[in-house]
Amino acid sequence: MSGPETVDAADAGTRARFDMVIDVRSPGEFAEDHVPGAVNLPVLDNAERAEVGTLYVQQSRFLARKVGGAYVARNIGGHLLGALADQPGGFRPLVYCWRGGMRSGAMAHILSQVGWRVGVLAGGYRTYRREVTTRLYDSPPGFRAVVLDGPTGSGKTEVLRRLPGLGVQVLDLEGLAEHRGSLLGALPGRPQPAQKMFESRLLGALEAFDPARPVVIEAESSKVGERMVPPAIWTAMSQAPSIRLEAAPEARAAYLAGVYAETAGDVEALMALLSRLPSKPGARRLAEWRARLEAGDLEPVALDLVETHYDPAYRRSSRQHERPELGRIDLTTVTGPELDRAAEAVAGKVRET
Repeated sequence: MSGPETVDAADAGTRARFDMVIDVRSPGEFAEDHVPGAVNLPVLDNAERAEVGTLYVQQSRFLARKVGGAYVARNIGGHLLGALADQPGGFRPLVYCWRGGMRSGAMAHILSQVGWRVGVLAGGYRTYRREVTTRLYDSPPGFRAVVLDGPTGSGKTEVLRRLPGLGVQVLDLEGLAEHRGSLLGALPGRPQPAQKMFESRLLGALEAFDPARPVVIEAESSKVGERMVPPAIWTAMSQAPSIRLEAAPEARAAYLAGVYAETAGDVEALMALLSRLPSKPGARRLAEWRARLEAGDLEPVALDLVETHYDPAYRRSSRQHERPELGRIDLTTVTGPELDRAAEAVAGKVRET
């Protein structure tokens, strides 16, 4: 019976040969970041890992290894009878831990004894993380971008998410960052992923692209919420041609009123955000907005924001990032049929590039 195979952390194609990528680190480590598509089957949970670490520092290496070994054996047994119970004889798992050491070694050894052909990620998560940093911070973009541009409320996100169904490659930064990309863009009840997790999601998306075909990216600032867009992506966006969506302020306000309806349910939280607008709304305007929000009348507030905050900011940004324009698409309303039509038009222009 052959032992586990060592797999290069930088080789996404090699990783793809395996049926499951298993992250054996603790749930806390996994939650901060992990290899895209990995499944968390920890050999030590958060409390066990903390306990073993304390024993190692305060008592002895021997005691820490003995207690840790007992936990590891029990937990791996649980995974064999649980998450891995239905895997067939030809199952091929790829295992990793923090640095390709004891935790992944223990799991890989037992799984290989079962009879499965097991891989171990060389250097573990730490080596994988270095590859993410190299690809996103020290390397050229590796793809040809087209930016989907337009003022706030013109339906860029809605159009972008229709494009894969039309055969167009997209990089959905807002989806990966779990944020709508503006001051009011936080998704209720959904915190953003850690920066490391955001970057792993980005690299996973990049690895899936066909480099011979363009990738459409929605125009964003260098940050999506609190997550920074890495230089490789930002460079590709800054140099890319654009397709611009346009709609009247009233149509965009109607769309935004619907988008932010859930956020508007917490008037106090929303007012706290509005008071921090760079355009510095005065006390009178804030009072008017509060009255509208408390009455459930979102559209006038949205229109005011479009005219006094979003559009001036968009004009300033457009002057800073002058891109060659591949075309402009006008929408009469920012609603389903018009968004479908806009997506078809964008897909047509992308195919021409």
